[in-house]
Amino acid sequence: MTFITMSAKELDRFHIIKKLIGKHINGTEAAIFLRLSVRQVKRLKANVITFGPKGLIHGNRGKESHNRIDPAEKNTIIRLLHTRYHDFKPTFANEKLRENHGIDHDTKTISDIMIDEGLWKPRLKKKASIHRAWRERRSWYGDMIQFDGSYDHWFEDRHGTSEVCLLAAIDDATGNLVFAKFAEHEGVFPVFRFWTEYLMKNGKPRSIYLDKFSTYNINSQLAKENGDTLTQFERAANEVRIDLIKANSPQAKGRVERLFHTLQDRLIKELRLANISTVNDANIFLEKTFIPRFNAKFSVEPRNTTNMHQKLNHNDIRSLPGIFSRHTERTVLNDFTFSFNHQWFQLAKEQPVTVFKKDTVIIEERLDKTLHVRFRGKYLKYTLLPKRPERHTARVTMPWVLPASKAHTPPPNHPWRHTVYARALAKHNALTKTPREDILKSLEV
Repeated sequence: MTFITMSAKELDRFHIIKKLIGKHINGTEAAIFLRLSVRQVKRLKANVITFGPKGLIHGNRGKESHNRIDPAEKNTIIRLLHTRYHDFKPTFANEKLRENHGIDHDTKTISDIMIDEGLWKPRLKKKASIHRAWRERRSWYGDMIQFDGSYDHWFEDRHGTSEVCLLAAIDDATGNLVFAKFAEHEGVFPVFRFWTEYLMKNGKPRSIYLDKFSTYNINSQLAKENGDTLTQFERAANEVRIDLIKANSPQAKGRVERLFHTLQDRLIKELRLANISTVNDANIFLEKTFIPRFNAKFSVEPRNTTNMHQKLNHNDIRSLPGIFSRHTERTVLNDFTFSFNHQWFQLAKEQPVTVFKKDTVIIEERLDKTLHVRFRGKYLKYTLLPKRPERHTARVTMPWVLPASKAHTPPPNHPWRHTVYARALAKHNALTKTPREDILKSLEV
């Protein structure tokens, strides 16, 4: 006995076609019930009369597809997915199968295999989120660069490596990953080193779009009230004439946020496949291999082909080390010394500019770990002192100040004091009528 499995739709069609064959309804009415053309109803009626109910079933049901994967090749794909690409997403896994193993199939095919093998779960439909207005891309390359840092276990703790920070800059107009670099953290010096290399390689962009992280923004309420208070990065950006745009939410700079979401999926796996576990090797891999491939795949053409990056001239290049350094103010003391980081420094007598006591100089901590002292645009000469200068304790002669009196002070029992006291007591006796004996007794010493 042969069992025929029919869908609910096919059962409904069979019910109507039986009514048509039994002449309970005509062809036009059957076409209306089935929402088909009269010609199609006639074809279904003929199939049922000839083949019975299975005449409504598609002829390819239960047959293998002509485009099916060869079982041996499918087993190879399954083995590679389990051994090398177990945590890859279907699109990325398909790219690596094509690139590294010459296996070329549609992404949907690889996705189906990964679902069957339990390596991938289809993405659930996103819940309705807060409405945010869409912002159009900038028109020119280099008009606005979105910049941020992301901490992650980029090397998956291979060879004892821990969490590091990836600094990245993406162009708003094209989606190009313009520059990326691994660093220990997102502090002042790593960010300064990043932008020094960026400017030397690409020139100055018109603006930088970033978040309100403490490196880029004053978060103290007291400091916010002072409009002249700037972070080191804000001060450096002002000096090189680059506008800073601060986002009020991560969604506002969504392009760089999506970039890190993609990198956390792809870059971590690329570093694993290349067996890279050090920051230096990873930075070389980023520049030479990953960034060119990434831009070839994901970048788009801008509406305007003009590059808005401004190339650095000779003066810009010469001033970069001083601009991208940590600036600290110090006051020149009376002996022309100043302190910095628990050390004391002595200014030389001969300087390119006149320096007075109580003047404020700027200490530049540069990326090469050297110190430079700047005053009125000139760099001062100084020497490091072995210890703090001793204070001068010698008495200073001031002739206009009168010296203290050195006159002899008589003791309490001096006869002069008796005469003075006697007169005072006699006057007191005249007023109070104190006996003389009591007065004399009071004068005894």
